[in-house]
Amino acid sequence: MNATRNQRRQRRERREGVAKPIPMQKPRPLEGIEIFRLDGDGLAQHLDAIAEILHACVHEGANVGFVLPFDLNQARAFWVQKIAPGLTANTRILLAAKVGAQVAGTVQLNLDTPPNQPHRADVSKLLVHPKYRMLGVGRALMQQIESYGLRAGRRLLTLDTATDIAENLYMSLGYERAGHIPGYARQPNEERFVGTTIMYKALPDSPDAHPE
Repeated sequence: MNATRNQRRQRRERREGVAKPIPMQKPRPLEGIEIFRLDGDGLAQHLDAIAEILHACVHEGANVGFVLPFDLNQARAFWVQKIAPGLTANTRILLAAKVGAQVAGTVQLNLDTPPNQPHRADVSKLLVHPKYRMLGVGRALMQQIESYGLRAGRRLLTLDTATDIAENLYMSLGYERAGHIPGYARQPNEERFVGTTIMYKALPDSPDAHPE
């Protein structure tokens, strides 16, 4: 709780121009992170856990497309209605992370790009349950989603983020800032609009990078 209050205070101070940039905190070592891909059947099997992660993140203030009130039924509906069709069509890759026996996080790679952008993919919805943050789960998910992107023949990854902490993580992984859009989206828990940062990463060529 103290960490959450400190992060909110730091974000408020940054908006007011009185705080120093938030340094990227080094994650504590964590053994036993298992990253695995979910297809349609896997999503159904882990639906409750994945929905709980989304629900918890939104209630913690994550700006990922939802506003309060937001219940678990809405979270389940998002995965079933919006994400499952892409898994069936093989136009979306969904990864999950387990810590021990618990599903702790998830990330997606959208391969459904226009015909003139077959080399690009969008990273979206990097979500880590608040109980498992600062343990390296998000970093592990991002590293694996890059590998899946390469195997799908994608050499350019793009994403957007509304938080300094996530932006620092992405920059530490080699992403670069393309620009910032102010007033891009409403906060989930208050009537206030915040900006988003557009980022990208050019992936190195790999001899193992062949479309699936």
